[in-house]
Amino acid sequence: MTTSSTTPATTPTSSSNRRVSYFYDAEVGNYHYGQGHPMKPHRVRMTHNLVVNYGLYKKMDVFRPRLISPTAMTRFHSDDYINFLKVITPDNMSDYTRQLQRFNVGEDCPVFDGLFEFCQLYTSGSIGGAARLNDDNADVVINWSGGLHHAKKAEASGFCYINDCVLAILELLKKHERVLYIDIDIHHGDGVEEAFYSTNRVMTVSFHKFGEYFPGTGDVLDIGYADGKNYAINFPLNDGMDDESYQSVFKPIISKVMEHFAPGAVVLQCGADSLSGDRLGCFNLSVKGHAECVKFVRSFNIPMLVLGGGGYTLRNVPRCWTYETAVAVGEPVKDDMPFNDYYEYFGPDYSLHLPVSNMENLNSREYLNRTKEQLIEILREVEPVPGTQIQTGQVESALAPRGMLMEIDEPTKADGGNASANNPDHRSDERSDGRKEHASEMAS
Repeated sequence: MTTSSTTPATTPTSSSNRRVSYFYDAEVGNYHYGQGHPMKPHRVRMTHNLVVNYGLYKKMDVFRPRLISPTAMTRFHSDDYINFLKVITPDNMSDYTRQLQRFNVGEDCPVFDGLFEFCQLYTSGSIGGAARLNDDNADVVINWSGGLHHAKKAEASGFCYINDCVLAILELLKKHERVLYIDIDIHHGDGVEEAFYSTNRVMTVSFHKFGEYFPGTGDVLDIGYADGKNYAINFPLNDGMDDESYQSVFKPIISKVMEHFAPGAVVLQCGADSLSGDRLGCFNLSVKGHAECVKFVRSFNIPMLVLGGGGYTLRNVPRCWTYETAVAVGEPVKDDMPFNDYYEYFGPDYSLHLPVSNMENLNSREYLNRTKEQLIEILREVEPVPGTQIQTGQVESALAPRGMLMEIDEPTKADGGNASANNPDHRSDERSDGRKEHASEMAS
């Protein structure tokens, strides 16, 4: 192993500085889906530790998210579903057999201790990030605990319970006429596409493995419905997708989307299960190839919310998201890792970048070009400035009466809230649940 002092720093992105905000709560790594489950929230803590030890936190405004209330979640999700998530625990599951089945909770989406608090944590970072973009306090906001894109209005799916992507987009729509959602997770972003399938104010663009693969949606012919026709863009891909092939379709499609749709804000879901060697994935992207998508979207200088998502090889996810944090702030980082709390995970080479495998790329150039042209034709049908009123999720309900704004929801201490009313970025330690943050977590 070489020492970091001998390794040249690589510049991940071009110069111009952006105001970058970063949301993280130290508690997120404490939640556990259960023995043998591939989804491990601990990866977010590992990522944060690497970000801190690379010194990247010095280039960002770091926040602990202000916890949203359950009412805020009903902007998209049904009241019954949110109430169920609030009350279900491993100890009372036998009392809720019918609801477990109805809401698809129990197998891929298990009940575990602190389930609802976990949902609050990751969702608060995404909504808080969107609000920060709306207030023009940042150009880029990062929440690696978010990006849980499979959750439906009244159903958990694919390890996802609350769809923070949808809730963040709804927050952005308060200010922006048009919001673009881009998904580079290996799985189709079905929950987000479904939520906005019939509106022209949100365009969803997903690049994903298709064909006998979860969730089974995302055909190239699925383009939206009614006012949303041509506003859902799906690029189905086969096994072995490599950096060169990925960029040969990602950059032209996103360029055309920017040209025709002209979004006011972008939400970029950066699921790391599209990396080479993922436990559940079958693509062959390098960390640099994955991060090139972040770099390219960033180059358009549009307010951008960057979220996590999938990623199931524990040693690779922090590598990817740390490098993409560096890309977001425009800071060069060394390939040799600094010492960190999880250093032993990254052996034997202890480097940020890993070689890809020699797996065969089953995406022919002919197929990629044909599908690319097909999608570009669809994008030519997009009207320059759409303006239809959006209605999605819970338009009006007992928990969310018409006209209620998300910002006014202030969780009490009993709900786990501890934000100051005068300064939402200041947290006190006076919480009824006794949780406290360590001073070094938010070092600046």
